[in-house]
Amino acid sequence: MCRLSAITSNKYFSPMENILALETMKEGHDGSGLGLTLKNLGGEFEELKAYPILSGICSKKGIEVVNDYMKKKGFRLEHIWNPKIKTVKGIVPRDHYFARVYEYPAAYKDKSAEEKEDLLMNTRLALRNIGEPDESIFVFSFYPDVITLKEVGDPLELGEFFGLDRNDLKAKIIFAQGRQNTNYQIYLYACHPFFIQGYCSMTNGENTAFVPIREFLMSRGFPGYMGYNSDSEVFTHILHYTARQLNFPLSYYKDVITPLKASEIENRKDSGALRLIKQSLRPLCIDGPNMVIGFTPDGTCFMVQDSKKLRPGVVAGVKGKYALMSEECGIDRAVSKRDKSKDIFPMKYDMVVVSPGAEEVKVWNQLQG
Repeated sequence: MCRLSAITSNKYFSPMENILALETMKEGHDGSGLGLTLKNLGGEFEELKAYPILSGICSKKGIEVVNDYMKKKGFRLEHIWNPKIKTVKGIVPRDHYFARVYEYPAAYKDKSAEEKEDLLMNTRLALRNIGEPDESIFVFSFYPDVITLKEVGDPLELGEFFGLDRNDLKAKIIFAQGRQNTNYQIYLYACHPFFIQGYCSMTNGENTAFVPIREFLMSRGFPGYMGYNSDSEVFTHILHYTARQLNFPLSYYKDVITPLKASEIENRKDSGALRLIKQSLRPLCIDGPNMVIGFTPDGTCFMVQDSKKLRPGVVAGVKGKYALMSEECGIDRAVSKRDKSKDIFPMKYDMVVVSPGAEEVKVWNQLQG
């Protein structure tokens, strides 16, 4: 198993809050990796929200390739952030960790948001294809107001290694995963969270329906549905496919991955739509055990369980700050002053949704719709 730590707030906070919550849940991860995705950035990025940010890791050779490629494609570099690396025993530093802010190519300044998103995704994929064979370039996200950091090692030690306890890297939504290396060789592209065109998710569990889901997604002809070094990456792509490509309401994500029985569908007012969804998107049904935490482009955060409900998960907090965690002790570390009687432990029919700005939390029940 892994451990997940997500916090959404109306104020900027440090990723160390997530990492310290992971530390309280350490019996559930083995310290083999950390993934961080930050959205709605503060600090030096607060005035740069309109510009796309390329997040990744490069060798000395790789950074030259990135510079040349981006220049040829018409991207103009606006700002560079590099973590202030500290020597930590057991962590071997790579040459370049970066978040590089670019201005769109001149030809794209008046393009639609969808066209810009496709440009950013295709640029990220091109750089990945160039750098993956020799591991000279890793790129995790390329999108406005989003930064992704990943590295092998213990989360608390990596927080110190990246200097996250000392610098002003802050955000209003931060997802963090403490990795349990159970299924794959430790590889940065297999580390959660996963991100595509504004959609992000991370998962605790084993996706036993991985192969049919992967094959269905890859058959859609969308270039971003690729990689799959982790069986959990498909959850992000299902979210993207249902919400962005099919334009379904977010609640239908739950109906797609855990469809109701025929007798249960008949009790929903939208039973006709549900029957069609279940029939046409059956290959996207998950088999668990999985607990998924995600966010959408507008800053909505959510938690869902598969039908087996065999992975822990809890959502709690106060207006203005909510945490979505694998365990209650993580919530205690992140939002200690709260009414614990209002903590939410979603069951198999529940989708817990925290609105943008952490204004409120609601439980959507799949049976009732």
